[in-house]
Amino acid sequence: MGKAISNKDQQVTYLKERLHIFLEVLDSIEPETTELEDIDRLIAMMDELEEKMEQFKNDSE
Repeated sequence: MGKAISNKDQQVTYLKERLHIFLEVLDSIEPETTELEDIDRLIAMMDELEEKMEQFKNDSE
């Protein structure tokens, strides 16, 4: 497993990278051929991002 990210700058960088990946996946999806599983994966990615943001927020308090 990876090392915990406790440095604020590293946390922001991590979140930016994850958001960038999410946006790339979103841009690559073709609306006409998108399957329900694709939408579920996007929702899961957003949930993971939200969870990580909350974790970082709680770590800084």
